[in-house]
Amino acid sequence: MTYSVQVTFDAHDPEGLARFWIEALGYVVPPPPGDFATWDEALDAWGVPAEERDRAFALVDPDGVGPRLFFQKVPEPKTAKNRVHLDVNVGGGHDDAARDAVRAHAAKLEGLGASRVREFGPDETTGEYWIVMHDPEGNEFCVQ
Repeated sequence: MTYSVQVTFDAHDPEGLARFWIEALGYVVPPPPGDFATWDEALDAWGVPAEERDRAFALVDPDGVGPRLFFQKVPEPKTAKNRVHLDVNVGGGHDDAARDAVRAHAAKLEGLGASRVREFGPDETTGEYWIVMHDPEGNEFCVQ
């Protein structure tokens, strides 16, 4: 038996961080459930006070292939290196065009608040090339 996976991010600003990852991955905000026209309508019906609506935010792959991303508000700042990270696969190969695609996407994400940590490659054996980055709240990820 297999199970689906949701990737959860602790965040200071769940919606703000989710909006960054929309651009990084091409994900979307899921539609509101059932017959609700908007998420605010659903939250109103469920009795969620307006001042608590910044506690979480979710994204989904519009093609239904990738895992759901969930962003939850936490009071403490990030203090250590991630033990798990996302690899954003944009290059699609080991040639100059693939490396250019990686660099271009990394530059786009820097414009949205990410920071570049270090570039690796191309590896002499595999040709792999990637850039380690931090998202706007300091979570490590790679663009490759």
